[in-house]
Amino acid sequence: MSNFIVTGAAGFIGSALASELVQNGNTVVTIDNLSTGYETNIPNGVEFILGDCGDPETIKKIPKRNYDAIFHIAGQSSGEISFDNPVYDITTNTVSTLLLLDYARQHDCDRFIYAGTMSVYGVQPEIPVNEDIHCSPSSFYGVGKLASEHYMSIYQSFGIDTTSLRLFNVYGPGQNLNNLRQGMVSIYLAQIFKSGFVEMKGSTDRYRDFIYIEDVVRSFLNCLVYEDSKNEIINIATGIKTNVGELVDLCFQLCEKEPDLRISGSTSGDLHGIFADTDKMKEILKISDTIPLETGLKSMIKWMKDVL
Repeated sequence: MSNFIVTGAAGFIGSALASELVQNGNTVVTIDNLSTGYETNIPNGVEFILGDCGDPETIKKIPKRNYDAIFHIAGQSSGEISFDNPVYDITTNTVSTLLLLDYARQHDCDRFIYAGTMSVYGVQPEIPVNEDIHCSPSSFYGVGKLASEHYMSIYQSFGIDTTSLRLFNVYGPGQNLNNLRQGMVSIYLAQIFKSGFVEMKGSTDRYRDFIYIEDVVRSFLNCLVYEDSKNEIINIATGIKTNVGELVDLCFQLCEKEPDLRISGSTSGDLHGIFADTDKMKEILKISDTIPLETGLKSMIKWMKDVL
């Protein structure tokens, strides 16, 4: 049995990761402010601290024990929302990382695994983006997440092995269906279920790389298994370029609804398109058999029918 801190276990990715760790017989502590997650999402057996990861007083509440790793998943995760309050964004995403890194240093926890983001890349050519390409984030969210990676690289010199998993567009069961400003797949499916139409901000010819939640959880867990993942930055994606218009058509088809797409305006800081080079994920984390988009969407729609 190992001890882990998983921040954000009331949210989509954190709850899925915490659940898997608990099921494998581990002890898990989480910090969550419930700003976008729900306490009911926190898996049974997880010790819950209500508060902000960017608040030093909250960090002091972490139970005193030896932790094998910190998974920092919590944070504001929308490029669009980051324009509403950039100070909150940097507190929840960057200050929180710095505080948790310092906690790891002071308490001899030498493994820190971070939920990074493809938003750090910004505008890129229409080619698979690899981890060595120059980052030029176009949202406050991307800037803060990139800064966190730089802090992590400094803490490596203090003996903390860090990994940043740059997550592309994650989707799947458990995603917040009430937040219509974060999560492209969940936004479109929620609109179809609740309204019968999709209101899209931006053009249909945009493109993304959609990765299913189970593959994302597997990537975090594999960081504990494969030593080569230490002190690395790794794209977590399928490597498949999917046109947003095609995604919406597929969502309508799988929901057995007549397409009704309404396009209005755009989103601040939104990228026209990005998809990943996944060579490092395949080589280091041994993940090459990612779940196809249609298969993942079918599972998500089945879950939605049960909860809505």
